[in-house]
Amino acid sequence: MINHQIYLHYNYTGKLNHRSKVGTNPGSVNIQTIMLLVLCCFIVLENLTVLVAIWRNHRFHNRMYFFIGNLALCDLLAGVAYLVNLLLSGDRTLQLSSALWFIREGSVFVALGASIFSLLAIAIERHLTMIKMRPYDANKNYRVFLLIGACWLIAISLGTLPIMGWNCLDNLPDCSTVLPLYTKKYVAFCITVFMVLLLAVSILYARIYILVKSSSRKVNKHSNSEHAMSLLRTVIIVVGVFIACWTPLFVLLLVDVACEQRWKCPILYKAEWFIAVAVINSAMNPIIYMLASREMRRAFLGLVCGVCFNMKSSANGSRAKRSLEPSRSRSKSWSSQSNPNQSQPTGTKPSALDQEENVVNITSNKYLQI
Repeated sequence: MINHQIYLHYNYTGKLNHRSKVGTNPGSVNIQTIMLLVLCCFIVLENLTVLVAIWRNHRFHNRMYFFIGNLALCDLLAGVAYLVNLLLSGDRTLQLSSALWFIREGSVFVALGASIFSLLAIAIERHLTMIKMRPYDANKNYRVFLLIGACWLIAISLGTLPIMGWNCLDNLPDCSTVLPLYTKKYVAFCITVFMVLLLAVSILYARIYILVKSSSRKVNKHSNSEHAMSLLRTVIIVVGVFIACWTPLFVLLLVDVACEQRWKCPILYKAEWFIAVAVINSAMNPIIYMLASREMRRAFLGLVCGVCFNMKSSANGSRAKRSLEPSRSRSKSWSSQSNPNQSQPTGTKPSALDQEENVVNITSNKYLQI
């Protein structure tokens, strides 16, 4: 059943006239939608793997990994939100209730807001740490959780403003073209907030780099300057990719706010491509951290290789060992597998998985001191 209120807004903004197929083949899915669905599934699996890697390794339960885990959670939510958005788009849009439409679009705003606020929280935490010049203190994790909680509280509050009443249901001329039930004032407000936050993040990271570089000159000119450049490179990649992916959508929304005559702005009806580029950022963040941080790369690959190793050993290794080893050695092998903490016999080489775990534990201790 068609929701006449949503139909009225989509018809007024001209989105119905610019849809490729309206009312025909309701169950058909084009190649573009399939590719975006695959991308969303990849984002969910990728960020879920990061969360599992951080959760399983207790050595990663510190400030830096808490923030990385929170950012991965934001990206995972963005992937899920856009996946639901795709499944409820097309002809299904006209069948949604107004509340469900606001939830569908608001979840994307919540994920975006949480991501930007998470980047700001990381910048604040690193800036405070650099000013105090103190090593990592596990007893002060409450500050991390306060920042993370504030990120989600503000993001959820920002994303639920339209469903709470800040919309254009009773004012069609003020409606956005990209988001037909959102008022242009709300869209302009969100874009202004996001751009101010990104500017604050850039300023804080510039301040952090100046502090790191100045301290490196005083202590050790070679090693610390190399560390400062590594930090700057990581920060530039993370923030730069975020800005590069989201700036086209921000510009499109600004054009939407400023454009009074919609027929003069046909680019507004191609918003799905801009949203797809923005969602790619959620898939890039785990890759960025793996490429820029050797410790994160080893931890991530250690988890993936560990899962692959266990799957191969359970599928092939058990049957091969039973056929080659006598019954006594099989019982010892079963006892050693059921007791992983039991020490290995003298002269036995550790497995590849054990060597990878040792490398992760050693490198994670170094990473805590950053």
